[in-house]
Amino acid sequence: MKFKIDKKLEGKLGRTGILETPHGNIETPAFVVVGTKGTVKSLNPEQVRDAGTQVVLGNTYHLYLQPGDKLVKKMGGLGKMMNWNGPTMTDSGGFQVFSLGVAYGKGISKVLQIIDPNLLIPERFDDTNAPRLAKIGQDGVSFTSHLDGSIHYITPEKSIEIQHNLGADIIFAFDECTSPSEDFKYQEEALDRTHEWAKRSLREHNKLNSENKVALFGIVQGGREEKLRKKSAKIISEMEIDGQKFDGFGIGGSFAKEDMSTAVKWVNEILPEDKPRHLLGIGEPEDLFMGVENGIDLFDCVLPTRLGRNGTIYTKNGKIHITNNAYREDLAPIDEGCECYTCKNYTRSYLAHLFHGKEMLGGTLASIHNIHFIVNLVKQIRQSIIEGNFEGFKNDFLSRYSKKD
Repeated sequence: MKFKIDKKLEGKLGRTGILETPHGNIETPAFVVVGTKGTVKSLNPEQVRDAGTQVVLGNTYHLYLQPGDKLVKKMGGLGKMMNWNGPTMTDSGGFQVFSLGVAYGKGISKVLQIIDPNLLIPERFDDTNAPRLAKIGQDGVSFTSHLDGSIHYITPEKSIEIQHNLGADIIFAFDECTSPSEDFKYQEEALDRTHEWAKRSLREHNKLNSENKVALFGIVQGGREEKLRKKSAKIISEMEIDGQKFDGFGIGGSFAKEDMSTAVKWVNEILPEDKPRHLLGIGEPEDLFMGVENGIDLFDCVLPTRLGRNGTIYTKNGKIHITNNAYREDLAPIDEGCECYTCKNYTRSYLAHLFHGKEMLGGTLASIHNIHFIVNLVKQIRQSIIEGNFEGFKNDFLSRYSKKD
């Protein structure tokens, strides 16, 4: 994997670049669309591609449980299995450990204090009195499958083996994601575990990557603590096993909204400039601008499709909830001037009808638009850096965009 920086954002950490992978180049900054179980929910690969997507991310935890990483390998790997011929990524499974363990039943997601149930992890049971499904030890994590109750044990080596079987172009080291509400002592203990697991992940990756086709990103953690974030960035960026370092970096953790920009800046001022940085699980429009100007090259988030399936749709003027009565007879497209398939062919009234009638097509059309909106927003941000107009574009967009319906 090669990463080349084309243009830097004056006075900020942001930049544009090209990330070369075995299955094609990614123009950065870029939004990575999440295909959790080897499918972007409710869309086929052609619809995902036509929405402007460059790269898709699969979920290690879910694909390991179903259909199984060895079967995915037999099917030719993640991309071949799902008929996606572009670049692919897989996460490490660390966030699922967090959501099934310390965050289980507490409503804690990637951003703390979310109260919208649409934004919670969909694969988690709603029984708030249920016991935790995952337990973390020094060596790895034991967890109970949410599918059939079977017991599993994942170590850093196992996570890397699974990801190599899944066959993505870019994979991540196994880490422990923590809640920002944890105290300093626990954040420190978890960070030490993450760093030890990173060493073991890199060592195992070196063994399995004889053809040097797969890129491994190390993950920076540390919660909301400046000292720990900076310590993690330094350790992960300098980590070397058998002459090999990480090919790029993920910035992980569950964030308090007000801490996000500072945490990203702390980290990216330390991480080497010549390697790509991925902000894991974050993708709201305001966060994209924040991330890019603070040096983020890649984002992934489930929200475009999750919100779409629930009838919440992005527009230039903020999100709309298509089931509201105001849209039942609204003959305008979802977002005036949008070039996505949905906006070129359907009205708000029709989508409202589909959602009220509980028709599957509603979620598909809304997801097509949401993916197009977010993916192309990041492309526009990229273009604004190239043209030297980032601040102007950011101010213009954010002055119109709000979360009101």
